[in-house]
Amino acid sequence: MRSTTMDKRCLTETETSMYISMSRAYLRQDRMNGFRRGRKPGPPFVKISNSVRYLKDDLDAWLEQYRVNRAGDVNNPNV
Repeated sequence: MRSTTMDKRCLTETETSMYISMSRAYLRQDRMNGFRRGRKPGPPFVKISNSVRYLKDDLDAWLEQYRVNRAGDVNNPNV
């Protein structure tokens, strides 16, 4: 039985790009650039040997921090 992307805890780069609707090139570039002032960082990742994986819980938290509840309000819990 093959698990779907929604069922998996660790996602590959390809699965991650589909899950967050961003290109694989964006993910690769973010991993190479690391943290830079004035730039929003990409999602956290796990590197085991030469394999890069993204934890689904980390992706959900990363997406949530960019949620806009109404015009101009980012992460406003009062809305």
